[in-house]
Amino acid sequence: MSILDSLRPAAGLRVLVTAGGAGIGAAIARAFHEAGSSVHVCDVDRAALDRLTAETPAITASMADASVAADVDLVFDDVRGTLGGLDVLVSNAGIAGPTGPIESIDASAWERTVDVNLNSQYYFARRAVPLLRQSTASPCLIAMGSVAGRLGYPFRTPYASTKWAIVGLVKSLAIELGPSGIRANAILPGTVEGPRMDAVIAARAEALGIGVDAMRERYLEKISLRRMVTANDVAALALFLCTPAARNLTGQAISIDGNVEYL
Repeated sequence: MSILDSLRPAAGLRVLVTAGGAGIGAAIARAFHEAGSSVHVCDVDRAALDRLTAETPAITASMADASVAADVDLVFDDVRGTLGGLDVLVSNAGIAGPTGPIESIDASAWERTVDVNLNSQYYFARRAVPLLRQSTASPCLIAMGSVAGRLGYPFRTPYASTKWAIVGLVKSLAIELGPSGIRANAILPGTVEGPRMDAVIAARAEALGIGVDAMRERYLEKISLRRMVTANDVAALALFLCTPAARNLTGQAISIDGNVEYL
């Protein structure tokens, strides 16, 4: 195999993307579909799923809350029917969580952030691993982390805590699953353009009592390249991690962030 050929994922990979209806998840789902994979997504947002499947009918979908174990079980019932197995899990579900000083964060908001961002990783991994063990296509588990999983993030402690935990989960799974030929990596996006980031910036601006434009400029000043990344940048990295060129990449937390220097 030439080096150029090794940069292409094998055709026919069976891929599950959680929170795949919109944003980064949808970009990843579309990228794998364009590369010749069979793709199934799940999402809590029915309208987003309907838009995605209308645009790309070959992508199949399940309505599910990734933080609810019973919903996850139903997703895997669908995966068996639509994909017949699994070669790649992209565990992408996550929420921004509350913004504010630790003493003002409501316990229910903290718990919801942990449920969606961290517990969902466990629910999907425990169901995916038996299927990945049966794969002969260099199976991969990709967990979506964040630059907040390598840096401290004041006023965003629930979010940062879960993203640091994801790195620990992936590094542990890489050791646990490596003898079975399963690779596990985390992608750590930085500031990603889009409506979700707009909302985060607005909430942070309110918490600090400054204008939204000023808050946006503060974000850009922290990035060495002085620009945000896009959902397609993240999707390209996910695709690369499933190519033969990445066959020895496991246990890694890979930042794609323009080098965020601090948060």
